[in-house]
Amino acid sequence: MLIITIIFFVVLLVIAAWGMKRTENINDFFLGGKTLGPWILAISYGTAYFSAVVFIGFAGQFGWLCSFRALWVGVMNAIVGGLLAWLVLGRATRRMTQRLGTMTMPEFFSARYNTNGMKITTAIIIFVFLLPYSASVFAGLSYLFQHVFHVEMWIVLTTITVVTGLYIVFGGYKAAARIDFLQGMIMFIGSLLMVIWVVRYFGGFSDAISGAYKNYLLRTDPASNFPDRVVSVKPIPDFIFWSVVFMTSLAPWGLPQMVHKYYAIKDESQIFRGAVITLIFALVIGCAAYFTGCLSHLLPADLLRTAVQEGPGGPAVDVNTLVPMILIQALPEWLLGLILLLVLSASMSTLCSLVLVSASAISIDLYKGYIAVGKSAQHYLWVIRILSGIFVLFSYLIALFNPSWIVALMSLSWGAIAGAFLSPYMYGLFWRRTTKAGAYAGMWSGLLIANGIYWGLFFGNSPAMAKAYAPFAASVAMIVPFVVVPIVSLMTPPVDSEIVAKAFGDKKNEE
Repeated sequence: MLIITIIFFVVLLVIAAWGMKRTENINDFFLGGKTLGPWILAISYGTAYFSAVVFIGFAGQFGWLCSFRALWVGVMNAIVGGLLAWLVLGRATRRMTQRLGTMTMPEFFSARYNTNGMKITTAIIIFVFLLPYSASVFAGLSYLFQHVFHVEMWIVLTTITVVTGLYIVFGGYKAAARIDFLQGMIMFIGSLLMVIWVVRYFGGFSDAISGAYKNYLLRTDPASNFPDRVVSVKPIPDFIFWSVVFMTSLAPWGLPQMVHKYYAIKDESQIFRGAVITLIFALVIGCAAYFTGCLSHLLPADLLRTAVQEGPGGPAVDVNTLVPMILIQALPEWLLGLILLLVLSASMSTLCSLVLVSASAISIDLYKGYIAVGKSAQHYLWVIRILSGIFVLFSYLIALFNPSWIVALMSLSWGAIAGAFLSPYMYGLFWRRTTKAGAYAGMWSGLLIANGIYWGLFFGNSPAMAKAYAPFAASVAMIVPFVVVPIVSLMTPPVDSEIVAKAFGDKKNEE
């Protein structure tokens, strides 16, 4: 397994070197030259969607706490976050960004609402709040590698960070999108094989499902005398569970690293195919991850005891260790090596999208636009590479500080960014009357709500409460701005009619 992993790292670095030779400017580095077809883009979208956070954090936590109800997360992610996102946003985003001549979300907001201030604000929000998400991906990867290779967390985290940083900083999106496709195939095949082997290990499909659900019910029943209880399971409230479904399914509609994929579409006719490919890919990956997490209730008691930790509410299972335990117990070594590559592939693809978007927010939207105007293409290219390295380093430090908060870190990141961007972005695409003030109000209301609820609970009640309610805070932050934006827009002056006409492609404006 170690040899396979090392070979994989070497292949990534070779591809990064290939991409570096073929990357001449920021457009190549960030969008791959806008020459990518539906298969590559759809798989790239899917690999950016799913990472170690899903396999290690979400699948372990919600499979343990919710049993097979957790499969709703995977199904809705595929339908809403995959299929519908492409069908609703793909064509509209591509057309409007081409009319406005933009290639980043900060540039889109600036051009659509005729304000440079929004470009600066958006760029800073992206760079700051994508850091926790990136850190959660690093932490999830480290958990799996630590349990497989029995190496200290900081060693694993440092190794993965160095390789990932080199791969992203030098390769850019031109190399990354193509390697995403290969990584996506590893994820697809590996997920199917993972489910088949795990189910086989636990006695077959019917026995695995019935046994896991029976043990879950016994662990959640205070009156049962279940000998393998180890610790009781306290199911999460319904509103928290459906907040997770809502957040993970709708947030990608407003996340810049996901919207970035639509900018690179070669031809509008490819959007429907891309949507279907994304649906199938996401169904397999998402459901495989959560299904495996649900089978954690079949793990033997002596093994579960090794995962029990003392917390503020008493002893509890470290849910981030459950999926690695299942994989180590159920899979032969060759397949475990493939699953390592699966999670590694998913995570590196996600990290690449996060780093590209975050670094571009500073290098394209701030540095190139305001600080160093008129420099050479090579100058800007090296700036975005340096900023990519800085972003990876900051993410590493956050992950090193608190690696167990995988789900909470991702929820905070998605809540803050999707809460700030989703409604101004969608209203900007589809409603002409959206104003600059309305967009600002939606942006700030989402950002403040996500952080207000999370940090208010963290400092005012307890960190454990903030951790548990992070998905709920994210969901509220995404919903409220949809009410705020139209109210403020109807009360404030509209955007200049010529800009609106250009954005929506009015014939009179085109003439």
